[in-house]
Amino acid sequence: MEDLASRLSAVGVEAATPDSPNAARSFNPVDLYRSYVSRDVAQILGIDKEIVFSCLDFSTTLEKGDLVLPCPRLRIKGVKPADLASKIASEFQIPAHPLFEKAEADDIAARFRFSHRMVASVVLPTIFELRSKYGLNPTRGLKDPTDPSKGRKKMVIEFSSPNIAKEFHAGHLRSTIIGGFLSNLYAGSGWDVTRMNYLGDWGRQYGLLAIGWEMFGSEELFQENPTGHLFDVYVKISALFKPEEDAYKDASKRGEDTTKLETCGLLGQAKAYFKRMEDGDEDALRLWRRFRSVSIEKYKSTYSRLNIFFDDYSGESQVSPASMTKALTALREKAITEVDQNATIINFKKHGHPKLQTAIVVNRNGTTTYLLRDIGAALERWEKYGFDSMIYVVMSEQDIHVKRLIAALELAGYTDVASRMMHVNFGKVQGMSTRRGTVKFLDDILEECAVTMHGVMRRNETKYAVVEKPEEVADILGISACMVQDMSGKRINGYPFDLTRMTSFEGDTGPYLQYAHARLRSIARKVKLSDAELSNADFSLLQEPHAVDLVRLLARYPDVISQTLKTLEPATVLTYLFRLTHQLSSSYDVLRVVDAPEGPAVSRARAALYECARQVIANGMRMLGLTPVDR
Repeated sequence: MEDLASRLSAVGVEAATPDSPNAARSFNPVDLYRSYVSRDVAQILGIDKEIVFSCLDFSTTLEKGDLVLPCPRLRIKGVKPADLASKIASEFQIPAHPLFEKAEADDIAARFRFSHRMVASVVLPTIFELRSKYGLNPTRGLKDPTDPSKGRKKMVIEFSSPNIAKEFHAGHLRSTIIGGFLSNLYAGSGWDVTRMNYLGDWGRQYGLLAIGWEMFGSEELFQENPTGHLFDVYVKISALFKPEEDAYKDASKRGEDTTKLETCGLLGQAKAYFKRMEDGDEDALRLWRRFRSVSIEKYKSTYSRLNIFFDDYSGESQVSPASMTKALTALREKAITEVDQNATIINFKKHGHPKLQTAIVVNRNGTTTYLLRDIGAALERWEKYGFDSMIYVVMSEQDIHVKRLIAALELAGYTDVASRMMHVNFGKVQGMSTRRGTVKFLDDILEECAVTMHGVMRRNETKYAVVEKPEEVADILGISACMVQDMSGKRINGYPFDLTRMTSFEGDTGPYLQYAHARLRSIARKVKLSDAELSNADFSLLQEPHAVDLVRLLARYPDVISQTLKTLEPATVLTYLFRLTHQLSSSYDVLRVVDAPEGPAVSRARAALYECARQVIANGMRMLGLTPVDR
């Protein structure tokens, strides 16, 4: 950062900036400002500067300044927070700080505004230097940030995890997108990330599908569309099974003996088929392997369209009997399990978890349950990866199951494993049911979106003519439309699937975000300046309010990523990107680049500003799993 130091020195800012162990000035230009505020506020109040540093946030809006210090966070006894804010504002010496323009009290907070003269010279060189790495702090993932030789922390993220022999539909999209995003977020932050797809490829549900195949399966239709036909089979057998399933659930709720219900009809057949699989019946396993293989190949093609990849394709079927026996033995030795009507259960209410009620770990016929397989899988992952953290990206309907999994591991004595596990949940895509056949298949959705985007592109034949591979661009736009709709709100909120809304270029949509990036690329093509010419522009010429506010917004991106590591919400990044694109839209008419009346030097500085904005948009889009288009 020598060039930055020389720029600061040229305008009277000391080259040796105040030291702070928590500052990441090489990655985050705002930390430079935080370091000065922390040092001087600490001197004013007579407290540790690291306390001040940790309390500094960026303001919610540009109108309220750039940094805010909520004084109650300082926890200084005997002084009212409002009095602290006034003291800081009155004693913070602006003339001694060329980096700052104003310090003011705002009720119980002190606010600091960056100097419009200097902010571009601080922020833009950092973006040019870091480029695609801007916003990321790779030291966050180090076991010891002061000693990289100690290695990186390990993260396992389980996501997507569809059930085999089913078409990949819009409901699967949420876990896939969120998991891909979290993988990018942690990998960018320096963690050693393992992306795991834990397929639903075992259990009674698969037994039901196998029975359905015997009744409705067609080799001819399977050859034409393997997963599509298997989905049709599953819908048909589920419709037949529903009365039995409802009767079984009602009897269970009433506390009645369900032995007879479990051994007759389709439920009995499905359980018996799964028992054959667990006992190693080759005929049953041969069909299972066939369905599993075609499903994985189909999923891989869909994942590649979504910029998703996995390091480990695992599944319930891959959990070894030894791992499940190990877990079950530990639970039995600690008297956590008990036998009820020949099934092995955990009554969580008896062990300090009243809300988790009772769960079966081994069925009456000796077959394993989803819970026991997940416990065994967690132990295997711990032995294989020795992870520092493991995230399950699973919908909120599975909240109880994940809580039972973590509680069971704790009760079995595996507290090291349980304490490192985290559930990142999300709401449903509304109006879809696999069993009722009301889902929308993702490939069909993406194709429809791509066709819609292609039609929009063709409305302007002049621009369309210069787009290389327009069908591929249309496909990217369609994928962006789907993904942005999914990420627009908080994870926990479900949303109705709306194809018309998602493919619009108006409002905060995927196509609009892509348009913003492509427009900045278009400006760059028109000015025809090299990276060296842009990075060496005179940033001090960027004094217009629109330019200064745009730079101030660009400065916030690393803090946005830091905040996202706390929220684990894609919407945190997406909201920022749309805010940035809105700021750009209001600037184009004011900050002209081509034939700027202020002259070539100003034109060059503005082109550099727009290139930095494009870089930040591209960085945020790739973090979200989107592919930025250039035209």
